[in-house]
Amino acid sequence: MSGKNQSKLPEWFQGDHYSNGDSVTNPFSGEKYKLNAEELSMYDFIMGAQYTIEIAYDGDIFDPSVSRLQKELYKGIDWFRENNAKAYMVLLD
Repeated sequence: MSGKNQSKLPEWFQGDHYSNGDSVTNPFSGEKYKLNAEELSMYDFIMGAQYTIEIAYDGDIFDPSVSRLQKELYKGIDWFRENNAKAYMVLLD
């Protein structure tokens, strides 16, 4: 069930561009959602950015070296919310 507004990935996006979608499971709730290729690419970027901030920077979002990644993370979350609000609610909210 992908969102109706299946936009292409934004120009700023530097992550992997997948050619196929897949189902993703929320690790906390166990709920699954099928994502198209663009949504899956962005989802993986969001999860990777969150992980990097937590592990590499010990969650210190004010560290200057994490500033760009933090901004892109927020842009990614906004993009995801706008392009598939239902999947956002299941997987990221």
